[in-house]
Amino acid sequence: MARTTEADVLEIMDNDLTEAQVSPFLVGANLLITAAFTSGNTSDSLLEEIEKWLTAHMIAMTIARTTATEELGDAKVKYTGYWGKKLEATPYGQMVQVLDTEGLMGNLGKAGASMYAVPNFDS
Repeated sequence: MARTTEADVLEIMDNDLTEAQVSPFLVGANLLITAAFTSGNTSDSLLEEIEKWLTAHMIAMTIARTTATEELGDAKVKYTGYWGKKLEATPYGQMVQVLDTEGLMGNLGKAGASMYAVPNFDS
């Protein structure tokens, strides 16, 4: 069961999405937060906030992408901020990292298996 609501997510985003469009992202964020925060060291209210911002990040990475620069004729707007990879790619993801006092979300995907090719020395 989600900790936050679609309406809460839409409240922090500047777009015209519906709650129905937010719902699948909220499910994904909830599953990820539930799997990542197993220690019980993070309060329910903080997990709710992290889930809200992670849902917004997922949306901003897919169907409601944010822009760094917008131009229309002679008018030009460039937004401030640093944009990187993973959670660094959106202001919502950056907020997830700020709220995550355990540092779990920033480390997701960093551990993994490596594969190497071993040459065959048989003659």
